[in-house]
Amino acid sequence: MKRLLPLTLLMTLLLSCAPTPFQPASRSGWWREAVFYEIFVRSFQDSNGDGIGDFEGVTQRLDYLQSLGITALWLMPIHPSPSYHGYDVLNYYAVNPAYGTMDDFKRLLSEARSREMRVIIDFVPNHTSRQHPFFQAALNPQSPYRNYYVWSQTDLGQKGSYGGPAWHKTKNGYYYGLFWGGMPDLNYTNPEVTAQINKVVRFWLDEVGVDGFRIDAVKHLIEEDGKQENTPATHAWLREFYTFYKGVNGQAYTVGEVFGAGGTLIKAYGGGQEQMDHIFNFELANGYVNSARGEANSSVVSALKLTLAGAPHGNYATFLTNHDQDRVMSVVGESVKRAKVAASLLLTGPGTPYLYYGEEIGMTGQKPDEYIRTPMQWNAEPGAGFTSGKPWIAINSDYATKNVAAQETDPDSLLNHYRKLIALRRETPALRAGEVILLETGSPAVYAILRQADRQTALVLVNLSKERMTNYKLSLTSSKLPNGQYAPRTVFGAGQAAELQVRAGGFSGYIPLPELEAYTTYVFLLK
Repeated sequence: MKRLLPLTLLMTLLLSCAPTPFQPASRSGWWREAVFYEIFVRSFQDSNGDGIGDFEGVTQRLDYLQSLGITALWLMPIHPSPSYHGYDVLNYYAVNPAYGTMDDFKRLLSEARSREMRVIIDFVPNHTSRQHPFFQAALNPQSPYRNYYVWSQTDLGQKGSYGGPAWHKTKNGYYYGLFWGGMPDLNYTNPEVTAQINKVVRFWLDEVGVDGFRIDAVKHLIEEDGKQENTPATHAWLREFYTFYKGVNGQAYTVGEVFGAGGTLIKAYGGGQEQMDHIFNFELANGYVNSARGEANSSVVSALKLTLAGAPHGNYATFLTNHDQDRVMSVVGESVKRAKVAASLLLTGPGTPYLYYGEEIGMTGQKPDEYIRTPMQWNAEPGAGFTSGKPWIAINSDYATKNVAAQETDPDSLLNHYRKLIALRRETPALRAGEVILLETGSPAVYAILRQADRQTALVLVNLSKERMTNYKLSLTSSKLPNGQYAPRTVFGAGQAAELQVRAGGFSGYIPLPELEAYTTYVFLLK
């Protein structure tokens, strides 16, 4: 962050820069129809042979991302940091020199826009680095920065996110650092902290030109009465923050990490008093992955029911796994067929989907975190096409057989499964933004939903199991589906589905195809 201005001058500037009234972005804002791709810049593409990915490397790979169907990028932290991951920020107004210069980053933004791609960056407002100049000054009880952080004369005994202590000792008291001692939490009961954070947001939106932010650890912003997450004070702060950033740019987008969130918390962070445009739906992500791994519909059906109860509008972000979780390919037992099922559930389901880099080629990885953030596997050459030098961390040993180049020309590859599904989603309004209606299938191995939007209805049918399925029947008690005879048209998968008779908005005993192939996805448009 920049040097703190004198308080009187700061308040004068803030009043002069107060956000102007705005019209909230449409419910069909650009993010509602986007397909995001999460990139760890350090591991995506090295352009200069130093073994570390960089902005120029990402720029070089934009054509690949465009061919995949990606329309928006989320870059993990790009600010200077003492840590490889970047989540303890030293300077919120600069970029990590290992990734390039600000001009390199702006060129990436320009090249992305020329391909009609948006770019959001990771924003870490909950805490700074322990080495941040503000915190170093705050170690002095007389410093004007002291109240930028949370202090106590005694250890209050609270636990941190990973089971360790949340309070950390110094010569002059204890500071609160929920994640670890290297990440002291900022104090949002101090309005000067909010003022500084708003200046950062304005800088990146106005001066640099990003399209928004993924907000890290947002549920932990303000502790209240001993509660460490999702407090009323955090919700109140976010409502003001929403007004601020929309005042800067009405089409700016934020997505919040509320770890573990499902329909109930999605509603709590929206519900007519907007706080962010989206939060990630962890409950639904777990449902997708667990059903793909277990070859049964119980997990995804349960997660969808809970999601629909709290957030029937589909206005949230979805994913399979991310940079904090074991990679989906490892979770599903390194089965390409199960990974395809997981992709099908995600990309035919509600919400705005996010892909984690390498997920589309089945990259594996299990904790510790460094091993779920390894270099992207582009080809079978030394360095996997990621670098001509020594990579910052070892590339997965399977890169020679599991890489983009090997899957590009294979029509049955996981990569092309993702491509086809993303293309279908782009071409099908019902899959992008349609209402979700769960169907009874008569079999735990079969998953089926209807998606309805703009007078278009799509039937999604997935055999989750390794067995061919003949013993299943679809039924629906009632819906808004008009009565009549429907002739389904196959738009994904193979086979001509039987006609469907709808009475009183429902049907029973419907068997679209006499046999469902193992691990196969079908999508039909009902005409």
